[in-house]
Amino acid sequence: MIQNITVIGSGTMGNGIAHTFAQYGFAVSLVDVNADALAKAVQTITNNLDRQLKKGSINEQGKADTLNRIKTYTDLQQGASNAHLVIEAATENREIKLKLFKQLSEICAHDVVLASNTSSISITEIAAVTKTPGNVIGMHFMNPVPVMKLVEVIRGYATTDTTTQTIMQLAKKLDKDPVEVNDYPGFVANRILMPMINEAIYTLFEGVAGVQEIDTVMKLGMAHPMGPLQLADFIGLDVCLAILKVLHDGFGNPKYAPCPLLVNMVTAGHRGVKTGSGFYKYTAGSKELVVADKFSLR
Repeated sequence: MIQNITVIGSGTMGNGIAHTFAQYGFAVSLVDVNADALAKAVQTITNNLDRQLKKGSINEQGKADTLNRIKTYTDLQQGASNAHLVIEAATENREIKLKLFKQLSEICAHDVVLASNTSSISITEIAAVTKTPGNVIGMHFMNPVPVMKLVEVIRGYATTDTTTQTIMQLAKKLDKDPVEVNDYPGFVANRILMPMINEAIYTLFEGVAGVQEIDTVMKLGMAHPMGPLQLADFIGLDVCLAILKVLHDGFGNPKYAPCPLLVNMVTAGHRGVKTGSGFYKYTAGSKELVVADKFSLR
């Protein structure tokens, strides 16, 4: 029975995953090498629980119980040694993930399920560095995790039916809607989403239309809740670029080649919401959507 969950990485996805599991009654060990990042993650979870409290989706006891179920660790061995399931939500970097899973294979019991929240990196490749590749699977949550229903469950080449069924059932216990997919570059979500975002950036780059115009067409014409350029800012332009590179390398197809404008923006440090500037500019405390100065005259 899965009860003890270890989440590795306390950033946006990691703290959201920890929050969700804890809210649904699981004991959570949140692991990060940076103690300050862990403190920030707990504060973020607390703030998000306060929002739920105001909306009436939880009560004070529910908030307290959720926070009490989360323990933080800076040591991987301490944080993962008693896990029934480990979910890695570290930086979207192949080398970091491979190193982590090799370590986890040494630390954890042989029957522990090792999952990655990767949005694009091969589950088959990750599994190959472990002692139990059949226990390795992708568990791709969407941001914000406590709100979004989808969990993309990715079967690696060696992932067993038992592991897959366990994770599908577990996701349902979190009131999520799991969808099983196979392990190919970008899986389903990003294989479809990232070329759309990239094409939107090309549309801006080639002067077809401005930032707001492109996003408005997709919001009003295609019923998207936010336009592709705003969504790219929300995901992180650096993350979008990394995923497009995975797709381009994995398929060898030029249709996945990142737009030069995207490359330049990431190189210049304009990565979207996280840096305060991307296709839009972001001011703390303001919800107004303002086009970045670079594109305001287009």
